[in-house]
Amino acid sequence: MTDIIKLTAAEIAAKIASGELTAVEVTEAHLARIEAVDEKVHAFLHIDREGALAQARAVDEKRERGEKLGPLAGVPLALKDIFTTEGVPTTVGSKILEGWIPPYDATVTRKLKAADVVILGKTNMDEFAMGSSTENSAYGPTGNPWDLTKIPGGSGGGSSAALAAFEAPLAIGTDTGGSIRQPAAVTGTVGVKPTYGAVSRYGMVAFSSSLDQGGPCARTVLDAALLHEVIAGHDPLDSTSIDAPVPPVVEAARNGSVAGMRVGVVKQFRGEGYQVGVIQRFDESVALLKELGAEIVELDCPSFDLALSAYYLIAPSECSSNLARFDGLRYGLRTGDDGTHSAEEVTSLTREAGFGPEVKRRIMLGTYALSSGYYDAYYGSAQKVRTLITRDFEKAFEQVDVIVSPTTPTTAFAIGERADDPMAMYLADLCTIPTNLAGNAAMSLPCGLAPEDNLPVGLQIIAPAMQDDRLYKVGAAVEAAFVEKWGHPLLEEAPSL
Repeated sequence: MTDIIKLTAAEIAAKIASGELTAVEVTEAHLARIEAVDEKVHAFLHIDREGALAQARAVDEKRERGEKLGPLAGVPLALKDIFTTEGVPTTVGSKILEGWIPPYDATVTRKLKAADVVILGKTNMDEFAMGSSTENSAYGPTGNPWDLTKIPGGSGGGSSAALAAFEAPLAIGTDTGGSIRQPAAVTGTVGVKPTYGAVSRYGMVAFSSSLDQGGPCARTVLDAALLHEVIAGHDPLDSTSIDAPVPPVVEAARNGSVAGMRVGVVKQFRGEGYQVGVIQRFDESVALLKELGAEIVELDCPSFDLALSAYYLIAPSECSSNLARFDGLRYGLRTGDDGTHSAEEVTSLTREAGFGPEVKRRIMLGTYALSSGYYDAYYGSAQKVRTLITRDFEKAFEQVDVIVSPTTPTTAFAIGERADDPMAMYLADLCTIPTNLAGNAAMSLPCGLAPEDNLPVGLQIIAPAMQDDRLYKVGAAVEAAFVEKWGHPLLEEAPSL
């Protein structure tokens, strides 16, 4: 089992295709690993053991019939519990959808099944993807496999923890303000936010519709590219889906190079609030890029300093609109429907019981920002800042091919450390939010451990919209150089396990 769970997704797929391993053997090994460690980690909310084994058997039968298998056929995956999955609970980490069984698959779920990827189950997350630590889940927090007393990032902490704990070689996350990249950074894994509209949002429970984006999570850049290729592409069911070919991400990951590339370093992505060890590892990464043949260009993007404030007006405003559908009348939790309460009272009681504190906080903030007399002052002004951020990126990409930064200002903090300080929690997304506001593509990959706490640090790479292949080209080159110099931090089991 240990040998199987330490393989990359690409290696697993090759061994299944050659007959060296069966998909059932691989699935059983990962299910056994989940059974052994997930009581401590709590990466999963639901394990679909029967469904996963049935998918694995179907892959083995295909191979026996001599049918051609896809690049990820038989590879297990952990799916964030924000994507509808027919016949499998989808809760979005909230009590308001506890026990809800969707009657249809999200487009991402459907594409995974069509590619013969084996879905092990649904992962824990901050309720409705609102959070940076997975502490806002109605079903309890997830631990970081590097140190179970630390957070695994959020909102997709379950997906990142499943990877770091070797419970799955692949995972799917969503990124509204950094919820793929920030968990990847603090768990020593790879996470990619594709260009907005590159991966369908159909069947992905909405938080902030103009920011939400699903994406791949893995332990290597190549594995992330292989998964990216499976889930991306135009979808007529999503009105924001981009009707354009998927960039050649797998080819880029197989041919990583930064020779001759111009790499930007933004001065706004460092300073007060950044951990010394994080900046140290980032500076080493920049030096490494220079060694590999990249030209380093200093950039000034002044509007980035306003990104956090703009985001926390735009995202709550959109969430207050999107979450209005959870009224206790159509599906999900219903409280107070005993014949003595009106429909309005039932809705109020249901939302009081079903939504957690962070969700309520953001709904109230968003409703206020959209209210009469305040719309222009708050939401309207935030959208103007968004335009300025987009223009700063456009100017930057006239000078450089990609931008790099720390993914997060700090390494993983202790569970409970920021629970009573929402503003401190929001600062975890300081480096990731500008990309969501502009709709660009971005990746986080490991760049070593911070010397003061021996916890993973992430390097963020940002590329222009629909140039996602640049992320993989640069990421693969950096990853190969890091492994050659210092080894991969996740080749050994995370210390807590």
